[in-house]
Amino acid sequence: MQIQTIFFLILAALVAIIIVFFQYYYKNKKRGRRIVLLSFLRFIALFSLFILLINPKFVKKDYIVEKTNLVVVADNSSSMAANSAQLITFLDQFKSDKTLAEKFKIDYYEFGDQLQVLDSLNFSEKNTNITKALKSVSEIYNQKNTVGVLLSDGNQTIGQDYEFYGAKINIPFYGVVFGDTTKYEDVRINQVNTNKFAFLKNKFPIECYLSYEGDIPVDLPVTVVVDGKTVFKEQVQFSNVIQSKRIHTFLNADAIGVKTIAITVGALKNERNIVNNKKSVVVELIDEKTNVTIISAVMHPDLGVLKKAIETNEQRSVTIVKPSVSKKILEETDIFICYQPDASFKAVYSFISNSNSNYFTIVGTKTDLSFLNSLDLAYKIETGYPVQEVLGKVNPSFSKYDISSSDFTDYPPLASNSGAISFSGTHDALLQMNIRGVDVNNPLLAISENKGQKTAVLLGENIWKWRLKNYINLENFENFDTFLGKLLLYLSNNAKKERLSIDYKSVYENLGSAKVTASYFDETYVFDAKAKLFIQMDGGEKIPMLLKANYFEADLSDFKSGTYSFKVGVEGKSISKSGKFTVLNYEVEQQFFSSDYKKMENFSTATNASLLYPNQFSQLLKVLNADKCFLPTQKSVENVVSLIDFKILLGLIIIALSLEWFIRKYNGLI
Repeated sequence: MQIQTIFFLILAALVAIIIVFFQYYYKNKKRGRRIVLLSFLRFIALFSLFILLINPKFVKKDYIVEKTNLVVVADNSSSMAANSAQLITFLDQFKSDKTLAEKFKIDYYEFGDQLQVLDSLNFSEKNTNITKALKSVSEIYNQKNTVGVLLSDGNQTIGQDYEFYGAKINIPFYGVVFGDTTKYEDVRINQVNTNKFAFLKNKFPIECYLSYEGDIPVDLPVTVVVDGKTVFKEQVQFSNVIQSKRIHTFLNADAIGVKTIAITVGALKNERNIVNNKKSVVVELIDEKTNVTIISAVMHPDLGVLKKAIETNEQRSVTIVKPSVSKKILEETDIFICYQPDASFKAVYSFISNSNSNYFTIVGTKTDLSFLNSLDLAYKIETGYPVQEVLGKVNPSFSKYDISSSDFTDYPPLASNSGAISFSGTHDALLQMNIRGVDVNNPLLAISENKGQKTAVLLGENIWKWRLKNYINLENFENFDTFLGKLLLYLSNNAKKERLSIDYKSVYENLGSAKVTASYFDETYVFDAKAKLFIQMDGGEKIPMLLKANYFEADLSDFKSGTYSFKVGVEGKSISKSGKFTVLNYEVEQQFFSSDYKKMENFSTATNASLLYPNQFSQLLKVLNADKCFLPTQKSVENVVSLIDFKILLGLIIIALSLEWFIRKYNGLI
């Protein structure tokens, strides 16, 4: 307790005594036990009141011992299945060692493609992302005294290379490598590159990268087979000097449909792992391509982003031209994108109107809004507003097509000087405006349909920031490109809106990844959540589809590799849609036969730790116990505590004053 507080308490007692003295003893000739009792009660009441005003406190110090965090991260991927007994035994040694439990706070995790709290290991994960697991550990234990132990075979299938992540993490990680560290003779197909789509009567490229581990010169055949027919064959030579090869060729797209392409390299005489000698990919051959023309009178980063995003779908090609473009190019265009139009776009909009073509207008700070409003378009935009930042918020009631996977939360704002927009025909907003945290009842991105012509309008520039933000969040551009692709698919489709629509991939590269989604609308084209949708595989039993938010989904992850035909229908309705997809039998975890101890060693060394083996548990225990950096630390915690509970003081004041009043009344005192 502070000296100042003690001084105030003494002063309060003196003041209370003085007040009692003047009330009961000064110029009062009456004395006796009754006066003493009354003065004591008055003193108690006054002194308690003063204590409430002073509110004395004292600081209480509690000492706690904080242990170092020991994070054990175990690989739960299928490539570890052969070493499962060894890994589980190693974990049991950790859990049963009392010295570790006394010194460390131990947390156990497992990982495949993401980090999870360890429950039980089943070694069923189809991918290994070591870097993502390490990043998650670093975020959880940031700025805490922590040491880690990585239990893995060192083979990573997806994500950034963890070997170079060691210098970025602030946690020492001891690696314990499992599996066979012996290097055997092996030839493998590392990667196959090809387009997802190809166009009829054209040639499409395919390339593959081969690698060889061995010292003896070998001559092996490489074969490319399309739907069971050999279309390419080449002999390749490897040696201790030439350990990699690139095979590149062009194949003919001679028939529409999904084509399975199998690339095989011959096996070595004593090769132990031949699973990685074969790899399959799928190419869908189509006979049409959508031509998109971007028309702009200004140079802007948005133009390059639009071209990149649209052309991620090989069914679309993009041309960027000026408003003075020739009529021939306009006639060959399927969808127009008018970027920040001004008066020079008059001929372009005239052609669009006369041909009844679908188009997408992007309005920015250099747009001539008066010119746009002078045209006979499906909308009018208020003018006279300053340039301001506007955010996009997904409209949950949008029902033209599925945008449930789109999320623009925390996306950068766009620049806009547009006011409210009004439509002459039917319209539907994909994104609503949000200005300075306030939701504005005005579309930022909307589509409209009038007399069979479909239009879209975006009231803002700098969408290149959205695609960049997508990459920062997910390390890919897929969500943004898919969102824009669906918008263009809507604009490219002039057919009557269908009540049942399905969405699926023609190729699923891994087992357990097949899904089919569907949307169903009632006769007023409002999403019908009460409908019962089913999927029927290859004419077999009907499987109910599950309702998810504003779409239905069928999880077909149990299906094995192969090509499947399916039909999606609605119970009690004569409405159905059919499709076909292929599931590839490719498990990347099976491509590894030996552990990558060298990469784990480089990672551990970069974190100021070392690499060990499963039979060196005692050595790991010795290192962890001997390092003074991992000793428990004692910390003091100061708690400011009130000396007296105010409820007790209030009760004491009430009791003292009540007794005083009762005694005075009982004895006839005023």
